[in-house]
Amino acid sequence: MSRTWNTRAETGADIPVVRDVVTAAFPTSEEAALVDALRADPGAWIEGLSLVAVDDSDRPVGHALLTRCHIGNRPALCLAPVAVRPERQRCGAGTAAVRAALDAAGRLGERHVVVLGHPEYYPRFGFTRASAHGIGLTVDVPDEALMALTLDAAHPLPAGTVRYAAPFGI
Repeated sequence: MSRTWNTRAETGADIPVVRDVVTAAFPTSEEAALVDALRADPGAWIEGLSLVAVDDSDRPVGHALLTRCHIGNRPALCLAPVAVRPERQRCGAGTAAVRAALDAAGRLGERHVVVLGHPEYYPRFGFTRASAHGIGLTVDVPDEALMALTLDAAHPLPAGTVRYAAPFGI
């Protein structure tokens, strides 16, 4: 069941709650540790691009994170991770957080976003197969799982190899 969610940028007070959301959403704490490492990386972290979907008490239940990466030598953003508390999944919180993150990125003048994720989920936001644009990785992943999006139609996606921030280990 879908509902309308309020979204906002993460605040310092949200950090432990966001960690709980990410930990609850994934089978291990690796993704939560990744968020912590990205938050501590000044080359990756961009203030205002960690977005939360909140419940009626303003408590985060969903989270979407965009951090700096590069496609070739062009700056871009990486969408990862996206997490929703298990009891709030499939009701629009993740979609709301992702849309809010992409909107915030566009307002900051960012142009390109890549995601390595479920090919059934991310096309709803406009993501398409990255390989169709000449975008790839240095590691093997299913072709349909690496997707890219331009936030500004006047600036098509550049071709090249995605270079993630160091905490991703790719």
